[in-house]
Amino acid sequence: MQIVQHDARFASADQITPADLAEIAAAGYRSIICNRPDGEGGPSQPASALIREAAKQLGLQFAYLPVTPGKIGPDEIARFEQLLADMPAPVLGYCRTGNRATNLWQFAQASTQAHPVPAPVETGHPAAAAWDSGNAVDKTAAQSGDKAAASSGASKRWDVVVIGGGSAGISVTASLLRRQPGLSIAIVEPRDHHDYQPAWTLVGGGAFDVKKTRRPMASVIPRGAIWIRAAAERVEPHADLVRLSNGETLTYRQLVVAPGLRLAWERIDGLEATLGQNGVTSNYRYDLAPYTWDLVQKMRGGTALFTQPAMPIKCAGAPQKAMYLACDHWLRTGVLDKVNVEFDLAGAALFGVPTFVPPLMEYVKRYDAKLAFTSNLVAIDGPARRATFEAKDADGNVTRIEKRFDMIHVVPPQVPPDFVRDSELADAAGWCEVDHATLQHPRWLNVFSLGDVCSAPNAKTAAAARKQAVIVAENLLAASAGQPLRYRYDGYGSCPLTVEKGKVVLAEFGYGGKLLPTFALEPTRPRRLMWFLKATVLPRFYWSGMLKGREWFTGAQASEAQH
Repeated sequence: MQIVQHDARFASADQITPADLAEIAAAGYRSIICNRPDGEGGPSQPASALIREAAKQLGLQFAYLPVTPGKIGPDEIARFEQLLADMPAPVLGYCRTGNRATNLWQFAQASTQAHPVPAPVETGHPAAAAWDSGNAVDKTAAQSGDKAAASSGASKRWDVVVIGGGSAGISVTASLLRRQPGLSIAIVEPRDHHDYQPAWTLVGGGAFDVKKTRRPMASVIPRGAIWIRAAAERVEPHADLVRLSNGETLTYRQLVVAPGLRLAWERIDGLEATLGQNGVTSNYRYDLAPYTWDLVQKMRGGTALFTQPAMPIKCAGAPQKAMYLACDHWLRTGVLDKVNVEFDLAGAALFGVPTFVPPLMEYVKRYDAKLAFTSNLVAIDGPARRATFEAKDADGNVTRIEKRFDMIHVVPPQVPPDFVRDSELADAAGWCEVDHATLQHPRWLNVFSLGDVCSAPNAKTAAAARKQAVIVAENLLAASAGQPLRYRYDGYGSCPLTVEKGKVVLAEFGYGGKLLPTFALEPTRPRRLMWFLKATVLPRFYWSGMLKGREWFTGAQASEAQH
């Protein structure tokens, strides 16, 4: 439990439990508001009724005002404002991370700026002390409505703040600075390195050196941009603010949200404790991709499982590419007939674009791999070499099935970053909401998003980010100048399906599965040319082209359509 005091009457916290209430009462709080819908976090989330009962036992008042991320409206704000007026202070509001409770308080503050903040009910209690000593500047900003005064870190107002130093964030920054070199741009990124993740599948197949996939972050920051080495903790679009993990606040004229997604390893019970040992691996992590190749080389017989969680995920073809490259090695070394290969997919189709399913099925048959559809990995016991799956039948009935393995390649569930999911930027699923064509936020018109975090229903690939960067750069500058947004994103994504070492099916497609091939060749045919493109050309182009704002083959076009 982490409590953040906002003023003398109100504080916010992440998810609390009944066991936390004694500490909350001892700290001087007299009322609790739950802003998290029951059942949102699954069975592990304490029900509001349990917390209500425990609060009652301690003499604390309790109110249930659930709100969905990104869907706070006037009614919710009015009800929250009334609760603050009616309930004994100080009040503690909570949700999953504290962001929704904080946003409700901020909206309530904005609607009553003209009225002074009431004095604390008890002098000297911890809540009041935290407010008086640590939040004086924020208090002044809240009462005055001055967006730029929220912290000393907000003294500079940036033309553009870009959240994320991955493929999308670096590319769009480079594209913006190529178009308008004088822009003041801050890139918010906590990591000290930048990874070329598309090559990790090749690393797991013994076809690429993992060290060549990582470079220092400082080496890829575009000239003219400023790197802020911190993580974004909260975005307040109504105030044009980004709050950082180091306590600083950035003020922006325009915001680009591109932090990628989060790999939710913890959602598979027992997985984190056994990753990188006991035959459990994943190409979705820099340090584990080499272990995949080590396991593949040592495999002489037994059972090899490959998993794929529910969509969306980074590169929908990556889970099966791991299987194809492993099987190709076992076939070449004469042990494939001794290996039982199984691909467990949470979904009901091998690939989301039907055109590419037949050629992929030919390789599934070649490698004698078993496909288990609607089979989702939920738990793993590494030392015992057992994996537990939930399988769903045609009637929706779920059965738990335990499978033994000698090696297992796991793809983790993938979710939006917490600070996006719990912000006013989020759609109902927690992704940063955008217009699918312009990539502009529909409610906050000075906010754009691209890459894995945006809500556009395209494949989450670096190739998609490459084209999205042009769309965002053009449309952001147009919006800044008060001009129409003329550039449209067609949903382009590319998935080079490495079906064997030396051959690739280059799947390029857009919204609705429409084929968008770059080359005038039959797209479903496995080709050595495409392997050369995947393993040799694209990595070099990534570092020297895409991250430098060179927009070759982006095909982005302006449209006369108005947004």
